[in-house]
Amino acid sequence: MEQTKSDQAYAPGMLLGTFITFEGCEGAGKTTQATLLRDYLLEKGKEVLLVREPGGTPVGELIRDILLNSEDVDIAPITEALLFAADRAQLVRDIVRPALQKGVTVIGDRYVDSSLAYQGVGRGCGLEPVKNLNDWATGSLEPHLTVFLDMSVKDSLARAKPGGLDRIEKEDLEFHENVRYAYSMLQRIFSYRYVVVDANGSPEAVHARVVSEVEKIIM
Repeated sequence: MEQTKSDQAYAPGMLLGTFITFEGCEGAGKTTQATLLRDYLLEKGKEVLLVREPGGTPVGELIRDILLNSEDVDIAPITEALLFAADRAQLVRDIVRPALQKGVTVIGDRYVDSSLAYQGVGRGCGLEPVKNLNDWATGSLEPHLTVFLDMSVKDSLARAKPGGLDRIEKEDLEFHENVRYAYSMLQRIFSYRYVVVDANGSPEAVHARVVSEVEKIIM
């Protein structure tokens, strides 16, 4: 699964905008940092769109409810992978690709790498099958930059909202450690687009680290 920047899947084609995604384990601050970056870029006069996964479209919101809130339903790993890919296919077709074609900067709160880490490794579905599935679902649309918010699983889970955990957040420690290990593999495989940002500290401190990386490609 070795990838290089010259791979056809990376080529943005007629897409004029910049696609930035945030990845990380549960509680690492992805949503907070994606929102702070959107606000920062808007202040700089950029046209920006923030999207989340799963969700972001009417179909996606229905899938989100199945994936995250169906605690009493036994969802097979392959079914979970297919549902995430279906949500992503709709989001890319309806929202992400049209925005990029117009030159908008799109910020994604999770993207394909989440499926590679969570379903490919965490659920044992395999990196290659999950990547192939998502290449098909997204037309091989790849981010220009992926920001991985790095902190220990113990610390990140401690940040997660107690009493409000979703179905995946409630998985055991071993599952989340496997997911973090998967991300370390993805950082090597897709090193041309990954930056690792220390997620420890105040939201403002982490935001400053994120901005320093983002400005290298779009400012």
